[in-house]
Amino acid sequence: MKTVYFDNAATTPMRDDIVDHMVRAMKTNYGNPSSSHGVGRASKAVIESSRKTIAKHFKVSAGEIVFTSGGTEADNLVLQSAVRDLGITRIITAKTEHHAVLHCIERLQMDYDLSVNFVDLDPRGVIDYNHLETLLGQSQNTLVSLMHINNEIGNILDMDRVARLCKANGALFHSDTVQSVGHYALPLDQIPVDFIVASAHKFHGPKGVGFVFVRKNSGLKPLIHGGEQERGLRAGTESIHNIVGLERAITLSYQNLEKERDYIVALKRYFIARITSEIPEVQFNGCSGDLEKSTYTLVNVCLPVTPDKAAMFLFQLDLKGIACSKGSACQSGSHQNSHVLAELLSDEDLQKPSVRFSFSIYNTKEEIDYVIEALKTFV
Repeated sequence: MKTVYFDNAATTPMRDDIVDHMVRAMKTNYGNPSSSHGVGRASKAVIESSRKTIAKHFKVSAGEIVFTSGGTEADNLVLQSAVRDLGITRIITAKTEHHAVLHCIERLQMDYDLSVNFVDLDPRGVIDYNHLETLLGQSQNTLVSLMHINNEIGNILDMDRVARLCKANGALFHSDTVQSVGHYALPLDQIPVDFIVASAHKFHGPKGVGFVFVRKNSGLKPLIHGGEQERGLRAGTESIHNIVGLERAITLSYQNLEKERDYIVALKRYFIARITSEIPEVQFNGCSGDLEKSTYTLVNVCLPVTPDKAAMFLFQLDLKGIACSKGSACQSGSHQNSHVLAELLSDEDLQKPSVRFSFSIYNTKEEIDYVIEALKTFV
């Protein structure tokens, strides 16, 4: 059976070069980086070299990069410490954020005297920047948490605008950049954001490793307690091979950024052209059909499929070897509608299947043709 993988926003296949780097690290850098002997110091040197390389890509100091197990841990570290340690009494966010942010905030509301404001969205899920500015004008110890690229509908936040609004109003700014690191240049020497997060498996690196950028002198405290690893911000013996894989994934992504972006943009353009030609009633959720206002890596479509066919829609695609999703991979197993689409779509459209197709350098136009022909059998 033909297999077509269009779920790259959930996770990406690893590059062969990265696998090779990780295998070498596992064979040669087996010492505990906290050990004082030569074998341990060699492992520590590998970690610090990786940290410096990553920091250079974002134009920050190496000490501002803290390795984590991925984006979810990084989001939790920032949000929990901001409320617990930095005196934050209010968080401004959006109802379309990833559950790593929303569920963490819900928990913080249970444990602390924390107020939460949700910024207004337009019908396509775009942040109302004027409403955000109004909210920021209210005097309170505030952290704004807004993702750079929405993982379901691909909308792009004007990070620089939000960062400057926050700075002008004395608020901290945290952005979940899991869908943008490795796909967009983020010069953090120019964007005054306080915290961003990354996860290697979103840009052809290994699962189980990521980082959080913590602006110098932020005062953030650890979420995980134990040893003094990661300058005291993240206890636990470092996963050397994963850190090596993360560094290599970032390096290759930014070395090949323009070429690979152009290739994937062409795929997205082709997908939009084919699906609108063959299924004219299709709707694009959020801004995902707009190449200027959404990421080049995904589209999210609402298909004109009758309710009797909608229930088994993704299952039927899976039988045809097509891997895609109805939303965040974290919701796979849930029968509930996407919380993001619930904010945007009418009750009628929520009964239709909405599907996210996300692309990478390993996809082809021939695969898009195969998917379009499969979709046509349902409408």
